Amino acid sequence: MGLPPLSKIPFILRPQAWLHRRHYGEVLSPIRWWGRIPFIFYLVSMFVGWLERKRSPLDPVVRSLVSARIAQMCLCEFCVDITSMKVAERTGSTDKLLAVADWRQSPLFSDEERLALEYAEAASVTPPTVDDALRTRLAAHFDAQALTELTALIGLQKPVGSF
Repeated sequence: MGLPPLSKIPFILRPQAWLHRRHYGEVLSPIRWWGRIPFIFYLVSMFVGWLERKRSPLDPVVRSLVSARIAQMCLCEFCVDITSMKVAERTGSTDKLLAVADWRQSPLFSDEERLALEYAEAASVTPPTVDDALRTRLAAHFDAQALTELTALIGLQKPVGSF
């Protein structure tokens, strides 16, 4: 996109900037980009929080792997760093993280993870390549709630990684 990050954090986002410094040691880039329109920053943050809730029908590892793969596809270094941290945290190792770009050839991934990663890739390219066969396999594995949330996660990750 080419927008320079904000040098001064808007007043309304300073509590989040403080939390970033406390948790990560610095203010993370999204506040400096999305901070141009704080309302959008809050909406994106709330959406991410909702997708990451404990009662989500999607396994946390699946969510993290999908986010990491889309971040790689978007070439968003910040997103890759954050999602990589989540994958390592949720799997207890870096094995799947190191293999996520080559998930088709790796024996490390479960059927559910493979299906979610296939869908993430197919839905993230332009034009999307989600075909009827993939839709049938998704419907056989994920219930409507889980598939809707997986689609929402994929749909969110791409624009988040666009800066």
